[in-house]
Amino acid sequence: MGRDRGTATAKYIRIAPRKVRVVANLIKGKSLDDAYAILTYTPKAASPVIAKVLKSAEANAVNNFDLSRDKLYVADCISNPGPVLKRYIPRARGSASSIKKRTSHVTVVLKERV
Repeated sequence: MGRDRGTATAKYIRIAPRKVRVVANLIKGKSLDDAYAILTYTPKAASPVIAKVLKSAEANAVNNFDLSRDKLYVADCISNPGPVLKRYIPRARGSASSIKKRTSHVTVVLKERV
């Protein structure tokens, strides 16, 4: 993305994007330590996934861009829709209904506070 930020992306996560966005919105704008604390105690399936992406973004920022870990904050946390797995379930009188198993692409962007 930019030269002054650490980013990380997890693709094809088997959680619907709207469910991931609930957790993603909790950590936007928070410092790194606050974000980890929020994710640790949020009882949602997306929490460990976002924590893993956050850890990767932190490593990218510190190792690749020489940013200070203490000044980092979550500039953005995005959950975009990925491909949809289409499945079918049998219904009454020989018909079938579709089931859409949605996937997500989760991106975390870290910046340094000025």
